[in-house]
Amino acid sequence: MKTLPNLSKLSHEQKDELIISLWPLLKQVEELTARVAELEGRLALNSKNSSKPPASDGLKPKPKSLRKKDGRLSGGQKGHPGSTLRQIEQVDKVITHDVPTYCDACQSKLSGQVIAEKRQIFDLPKVAVEVTEHQVMQVRCTCGKVHRGTFPSHVTATVQYGAVAQAAMVYLNQHHMVPVQRTASFMADLFGMPLSQAIVVKACEQAKVLLTPIVAAIGQAVQTAAIAHADETGIRVNKALHWLHTLTTESLTWLACHAKRGNEAFSALGILPIFKGTLIHDGFGSYRGLGCKHGLCNAHHLRELTYVHEELQQSWAADMIALLTQANTLIRQVGKPIHDQRLDHMRYVYDELLLEGDKVNPRVVRTGTGKRGRVKQSKAANLIQRLRLYADDVWRFMTDPGVPFTNNLAEQAIRMTKIKQKISGCFRTQEGADIFCVIRSYLQTMTKQGISIFDALIQTFQGNPTQPAFYKT
Repeated sequence: MKTLPNLSKLSHEQKDELIISLWPLLKQVEELTARVAELEGRLALNSKNSSKPPASDGLKPKPKSLRKKDGRLSGGQKGHPGSTLRQIEQVDKVITHDVPTYCDACQSKLSGQVIAEKRQIFDLPKVAVEVTEHQVMQVRCTCGKVHRGTFPSHVTATVQYGAVAQAAMVYLNQHHMVPVQRTASFMADLFGMPLSQAIVVKACEQAKVLLTPIVAAIGQAVQTAAIAHADETGIRVNKALHWLHTLTTESLTWLACHAKRGNEAFSALGILPIFKGTLIHDGFGSYRGLGCKHGLCNAHHLRELTYVHEELQQSWAADMIALLTQANTLIRQVGKPIHDQRLDHMRYVYDELLLEGDKVNPRVVRTGTGKRGRVKQSKAANLIQRLRLYADDVWRFMTDPGVPFTNNLAEQAIRMTKIKQKISGCFRTQEGADIFCVIRSYLQTMTKQGISIFDALIQTFQGNPTQPAFYKT
């Protein structure tokens, strides 16, 4: 590296020449400094301070929650019923352990023994396959006519698997995400029922056919809900990127897969364009084109604000986090919408904090470069712009009855898809993805409504699937 020249010995002409040669480098330094800051910011992004999924974190960051300590000890609280194993009165089997016949001290005969102590073991009986044979009888009348009995409607083949066995296959594969091969092994090891992978797949296909009308009715019911949650996540179908879409309420879950993410998928699936209630979402632009009211997920905002505060060292973001969490605590305590001075004050502080954010994150203005399109802004500037443009949607949880602070219902609905892909990989066909969406829609809806999903699957394969309460929203 060249040493700095002695500036005192340079003439004015030499100094001017040096300045002219170095001046273009200043622009490059500014651009490189901004680029380094952007790349460092990308490296700092994780699931705790952005919308990135937890699977992308790599070495996991130290767990951190925005919830504050309330002084209570961890674990079950006083008055909580709990689920500790306790002895019961009615048992299935009793084994007594008698005392000796004679006393080992004086050799007297012992009699009149009583129960000194009880200990109980809770265990599972060994489950074995039960084979039921259906025999159709026939008889010939004296007139010559042959009379023949008929098989029940569910007995369709000379050999077949029963409703409970098929329900167990679907329950393991679709609810607990056990891969097909391991589901077959599970059935053989625990129940003594060896079967092929094709049988597991066939059971899932049959469940999809039986449950499709119910899931279609779930989608229609969600369309008429006053409040619904929407989200989407990328999945792999035959190695290509597809999108899993969901629309949920507190008691209903509807899932569907499509090759596209936005408006084309909305139109093809036909659920969201008809929805006219309040849609809770993460701010994805395509939702804005829908003819409904909007509510934004503030969990996303808190994560983005955490990034601005911790990585960019901007204090206004910490104050905004405190304001939003304080508002959430207040609305929980009050239990109804607020339209008074408290809300007005919070909205005033909200606007002031955004102005503070503007000072440290000025928006970039296009100069005469000849480029077209929007000017790229920083993450913080984009967040401020979004919080300002859609302020009413940010605060809708304070003003509209039943609107939640977050979009957790929708995120929970699609979370199991990621578990499915981590365990079993991508879907090999579109049909496989559709099977998953139909069955998961039904099972999640049953779970929300407190119905045993295993019993519901058994009823499904018996030809009488349990119907959810469609309009319990």
